[in-house]
Amino acid sequence: MRNINKILSYLKPYWVKAVLNIIFDLISVFFSLFTVVMAVPFLSVLFDNDKVMKVTGDLEFTATSIKEHGYYLLYSIKQEEGAHMALLYLCLVIIVMSLFRNLFRYLALHVLADIRNNIVRDIRNRLYNKILRLPISFYSEEKKGDIISRMSNDVQEIEASIMSSLEMLFRSPLEIIIYMGALFMMSTQLTIFVIVLLAVGGYVIGAVGKSLKKQSRTGQRRVGGLLTIIEETLSGLRVIKAFNAEEKSYKNFKNQNDKYANTMVSIYRKRFLANPLSEFMGTAIMVMIMWYGGKLVLTGDINMNSEELIGYLLMFYFVITPAKSFSTAWYNIQKGLASVERVDMILEADDKIYEKENPIEVKEFNNSIEFRNVSFKYADDYVLKNINLKIEKGKTIALVGQSGSGKSTLVDLIPRFHDVTEGEILIDGISVKDIKIKNLRNLIGFVNQEPILFNDTFFNNIAFSSDLANPDNVIGAAKVANAHDFIMANPEGYEYNIGDRGGKLSGGQRQRISIARAVFKNPPVMILDEATSALDTESERLVQDALYRLMENRTSIVIAHRLSTITNADEICVLNEGEIVERGRHEELLALNGYYKKLHEMQMFSA
Repeated sequence: MRNINKILSYLKPYWVKAVLNIIFDLISVFFSLFTVVMAVPFLSVLFDNDKVMKVTGDLEFTATSIKEHGYYLLYSIKQEEGAHMALLYLCLVIIVMSLFRNLFRYLALHVLADIRNNIVRDIRNRLYNKILRLPISFYSEEKKGDIISRMSNDVQEIEASIMSSLEMLFRSPLEIIIYMGALFMMSTQLTIFVIVLLAVGGYVIGAVGKSLKKQSRTGQRRVGGLLTIIEETLSGLRVIKAFNAEEKSYKNFKNQNDKYANTMVSIYRKRFLANPLSEFMGTAIMVMIMWYGGKLVLTGDINMNSEELIGYLLMFYFVITPAKSFSTAWYNIQKGLASVERVDMILEADDKIYEKENPIEVKEFNNSIEFRNVSFKYADDYVLKNINLKIEKGKTIALVGQSGSGKSTLVDLIPRFHDVTEGEILIDGISVKDIKIKNLRNLIGFVNQEPILFNDTFFNNIAFSSDLANPDNVIGAAKVANAHDFIMANPEGYEYNIGDRGGKLSGGQRQRISIARAVFKNPPVMILDEATSALDTESERLVQDALYRLMENRTSIVIAHRLSTITNADEICVLNEGEIVERGRHEELLALNGYYKKLHEMQMFSA
């Protein structure tokens, strides 16, 4: 029920259209009701039943008054123009009623088209917006393929299963309520019997629908696993081929795919059960009403004649149709609610990185970045322990240490990709938690070890930080990054699409585009994860030259993998198991004969 309320909450922006839909549906149902009611006088004319020949009192908006006046009018036409003309007029009225019924039904669906598609659009927008705002730590705990599945398959399932059922959810209950009201007016005794039968049928359908929801949740989880395998395969295809692991990878995928297929077979079998089950139960209930109602008419235990019983059965048939639609919708909704729960897992995930209510606007970096007694842990074990570090404006600070020593985590704390567990980080004496997050990240530029580029043009990748980029600034940034020449070597120049993750470029070219992007942003603080270790000599020289230009007149924090590249750093901090164990300039650290010298000797030996 909670998830259904959540779906209905998406209706709030479209409440006017939702009301219009209900009004149009209501009018359509009333015209449908009158169409059915006309069957009784039709049968009266056909069977030559002239028991109603006069009216008592003025026309009132009551069933008895309308019935008396209707029969009187019909009798008058029959007496004056003949039975065949009375039948003709009845048929014309039924046609007109049917026309208006279907016209208003179309208007209801016309309005619903906007509601249905806009709600799905809103869900997608909210989901993508949430994905952008969740902390990086969230994605280290989740499978990328499963998140993609929630964005695509689960949202699609919500659209197919729930949004497609909105019309049934709105219209079917209205039809059932109105028709049941008419049935009560025709015979209270018989209708109570009908309600008991419908309750039994509803219980059976509900029990099957409940099991469908559970299996649907399993199915959506397994398709997420399939997408994870596909994503990992595409990313690691070179490794799979290099290790002759094609057969192993195929067997793994086939195993997961078989499990998913078996789950979906079970889901669809139960889903397809909805229509025949409701069809059978509707027929069984209709037959029982025919038997029970016929017995009451024959024994005179009910105030109803034979044609009125036929009209009652016809009216009940019109109850069965929306009841069947509602049961089908219920099956679809149960399947879709499993997807709602999976989407909600992302929408309701804790952002963790909170911005205070009235954050401080900071536009410039003037003095220093300071770590005061900073400790950090992802779960139980501390990754950083009691870090104290002051980075003066204009200085270059290098971080070195073995893999897993906490270098990347330390720099990730500055732009608040994570928040410190203990201590605080200050920029110009202001805690980063007090600064507006957008302002904070505007102060910082990044060049990663593995360049992250987008399937777009050179121009858009370089100007990624701006919606309205000046072409001269983009070209200038490319020249600083030694990228202009190879960009212009392409016929399309800056409008050339570089492919998925920059796949059309070499490693050195990708890195220089990444540097150009940082130059274009022009931040006062640069965080550099040295990216020359995997490049050839020529590319390394060009990238290193671009990095030196990038660092000019900026405060730089460099995660160094090659110690030869940071010999001129103002201060080198050596991290070991989350602690700064040594600090100083290159020559000073060598003289200490400690961790740094060991790292230096290892690299000299390997070289």
